[in-house]
Amino acid sequence: MALATRTDRRPSNQPSARQRSPRGGGRATGGRTLWDSSVGKKTVMAVSGVIMLLYLVAHVIGNLKIFFGPGEFNHYAHWLRTVGEPFMHYEWTLWLVRVVLIVAVVAHAVSAYQLSRRDIRARPTRYVHKKPRASYATRTMRWGGIILGLFIVWHILDLTTGTVHPGGFQPGHPYQNVVDTFSTWYGNVIYLVAMLALGLHVRHGFWSAAQTLGAGGRSRDRLLKTVANLLALVLTAGFIAVPVGVMTGLVS
Repeated sequence: MALATRTDRRPSNQPSARQRSPRGGGRATGGRTLWDSSVGKKTVMAVSGVIMLLYLVAHVIGNLKIFFGPGEFNHYAHWLRTVGEPFMHYEWTLWLVRVVLIVAVVAHAVSAYQLSRRDIRARPTRYVHKKPRASYATRTMRWGGIILGLFIVWHILDLTTGTVHPGGFQPGHPYQNVVDTFSTWYGNVIYLVAMLALGLHVRHGFWSAAQTLGAGGRSRDRLLKTVANLLALVLTAGFIAVPVGVMTGLVS
């Protein structure tokens, strides 16, 4: 007890924590402290994941309009650029959505990377095996995130900017651009692999986000797992339906 008491004492000439910090510093560093904590990073991952999930649900619904023909699909693409007019200028709403998604993707990726590095540093230095064996869910989330990140870059360069688009990219004609992409074997392979990774990512990610945001519980765990599986299945099937439609001739 004496030793503990002696350790806890602060020399009289050393300023207290309150004195060392600048006035108002607690308020300024509150957000930084939350971000630096593992709980804060997991919360950022959960919230950004929910934002991206809502976008994916809306995106897959829009993609399925391709089965109603070029007129319907091209009109939908044009409508996305005129949402909110005349209050919002042409494409303003679309760019607002893009900015929110970019912020969500960056926040999600940075949080995941920093949590992964923190997890590695927290492990013991010696193992029975040369490499620690991560769980199936952990490996799926990490590699799935990398695959999806690379896919997003390719997808934008293919169907948004037309930089890597096969054939002649036609601005304002998304129906034909989609058909061109999925008329190539590599376009189908890239897309199918990415969508399978997306399904696994959503399945594990939805469950993790629910736990982080406090939605989990003994009475709700089974329901949350069912919802996660259904979301993953519906999103994967919905996105894959488009290249399958092109390959089978339903979309041409």
